[in-house]
This record gives sequence, C-alpha cells and structure tokens, in this order.
Amino acid sequence: MELLLILTYAAFAIGIFKLFKIPVNGFSLLTAALGGAAMLALLVLAMNYNHPFSSEGRFYFVTTPITPTVGGRVIEVPVVPNTPLKAGDVLFRIEPERYENAVKAKEAQLADAAQAARQLQSAAETARKNSDAAASSRDAAKDLYDRSKPLAEKGVISQMQFKQTEEKYAAAQSQAQAARAEAERAALDAAAAIEGVNTDVARIQAELDTARFDLEQTVVRAPTDGVVVQLFLRPGMYAVPMPMRPVMVFMHTEQASFAAAFLQNSSQRIIEGSDAEVILPAVPGRFFKAKVATTGAYIPQGQLTPSGTLVDPGQIKGEGRVIVSISFEEDLSKFQIVPGSVGNVAIYTDHMKHLSILRKVLLRMKSWTNFIFSDSH
Repeated sequence: MELLLILTYAAFAIGIFKLFKIPVNGFSLLTAALGGAAMLALLVLAMNYNHPFSSEGRFYFVTTPITPTVGGRVIEVPVVPNTPLKAGDVLFRIEPERYENAVKAKEAQLADAAQAARQLQSAAETARKNSDAAASSRDAAKDLYDRSKPLAEKGVISQMQFKQTEEKYAAAQSQAQAARAEAERAALDAAAAIEGVNTDVARIQAELDTARFDLEQTVVRAPTDGVVVQLFLRPGMYAVPMPMRPVMVFMHTEQASFAAAFLQNSSQRIIEGSDAEVILPAVPGRFFKAKVATTGAYIPQGQLTPSGTLVDPGQIKGEGRVIVSISFEEDLSKFQIVPGSVGNVAIYTDHMKHLSILRKVLLRMKSWTNFIFSDSH
C-alpha cells in the first residue's frame, strides 16, 4: 500500500516539475520529498483510523467431538469421511451383548419384584382376615367372661370355672392385638409405593430403564445433519466414554460465520451496520460487499477462569484484537470457499468518506495480487 502511494506521489511530483518547469536542485527535491512524506503519512494515518483494515479474517465453523456414552469394543463403522449424513444416521456400533444381558437381568428382577408385590398384597389381605377372626374370638371370649362374672359372684359357677373363662378372654385379647399389629405391618409393606408403584418395583424399573438406555447408546448416531471430517476409528478398537478422548470429529451442516480481528486502535471506528468489503485468497481478483454484523464484545486475552493460581499479567501474551462479525450481502455458494478460509476486511465509515476511495483502490489491488502465489516449487 505504501509503495503504491509513493509511486503515485512520485509520478505526480515529476509531472508538476515538468509542467511548471521547476528547477531541479537540492532545495526543490528536499521540499518535494519532505512534503510528500508528510502528506502520505497524513493520508495513511487518517485512512487507517477512519476506515479500518484487517488481514486476519476467517470463516469459522463449529464441530462436535463424538464421544460414546458407554464403553465397549467397536464392531462396525459404516460412516465414510466427508460424506453428507442426516441426523440419526449410524456413525458406529459398540458390541451390545453386555448391555443386552444387563437388560435381561433387570427384566427378571422386575418380574420377581412384581410377584413379590402381589404376594405382599395377598399377605396383607390374609393378615387382615386373621385380625378380624382374632377380634371375633376376643369378642366371644369377652361376652362369655362378662356373663360368667355375675354367675361366679352368686355362686352359680365355681371360681375355677370363672378363672378359666377369664384366662381365655385374656389370651383371646392378646391374640387379637398381635393379629392387628401383624395386619398393620403387612398393610404398610403392601402400601409402600412411589406414585402408586411398589418401591422395589419402582427402583428396579428405573434400573431397567437405565440399562435399556445404555443398550441404545451402543449405536452412536449423527447428532444433526453434517459430515464426519476426521475418522480414525476402526472395528476392533475399544471406545471409552471419556470427554477428552473423542473417537471422531463431526461438522454440522450450517453456514460458516465470518469474523475478523482488528487492532484496538480502530475500536472507535468499528460501528455496527457500517459497510465493509472482503477479499479472499480463495477467490483472487474478486471483492465482496458486506456489513458489520456485530462489533467486538470482548478481547480474549482479558478472560479470567477459575483456577488455583493468582492472575499473573506478565503471562498474558499479546494485547489482543477486537473480534468483529461480518455478514455478506452476496451469495458465496457459487464459489468454492471451504470453512476455515481466510480473508482481508476493510470497514468504511462516515468519517472522512473521501479517504474510503483510497482504501477501496488498495483493497482491489491486493485482491489482484492473490493471483500471484507459489508453493515453493
């Protein structure tokens, strides 16, 4: 950029010298050089501040590391890298026998628990009937005792007979109390429930649901539409449910977002809604109209995360840049622009608008230089 300005000024100065026949001497050359340097410096400074430029633009995309929920030996990997997938398509399968056996074991336990719950109901009903029978016997014994007592006082029956009647009544009363206590205990056992379901049945049902969920997780499926962009998994490998050990990387089918990092010096001229232009090395010689979607809300170097050490400013590398989101006004689908591609961005503001022409010219020249490249061959 500076070279273009210098060459333009040099051509303009030579024309002035020839047109006005200015004598070429040390004074005139020094005046032209110093004046040109001052003018060029002023133009560059004003343009850089009022119409910011960044060479650090990039298309960003989101990936999901695929980690199995359960562990086991991989028996099938039907997915092909970089092949479009639909949500729910199978990515790989884990050996299911262990989880199928766990489901069968829980189903058997659930059947036993349900049978035990029915037995508790039957036992409670039997205990209630026994309690009722014992209460009837106690009432009969009490009636006999009540009738025998005045007879014994009048001497109609012997004291021995009355004593036997009294002992039978006491025994019947104790049996009735024990039967009632047993009926209450059996009723509590039978009535123990969670939302109307026996507690043991509810517990084992929950364990069965967990076992069935684990069995379903032996088939790992695509979370959304997308492609697997990195696949090293093979049948026979052992997959483990560890967050830091994903087995493949999944990229979602969604529009990549474009953002650029600007120097903090340009913060006052980065205004949401401003016009912008983007050039891409992937599309040499072209420029694309855009808008500033969102201005930088933070600088990554300033973030703090909980840790066991105090903040040491000396360990923060770099001043950091302002991240600005850019939205394109043109359809880029007709170009082969892969996610992660880089680009250069210029933002045009309402301040010193005439200088935006200079920025546009420089941006277009830089776009044409993208045709010149080499891979060191």
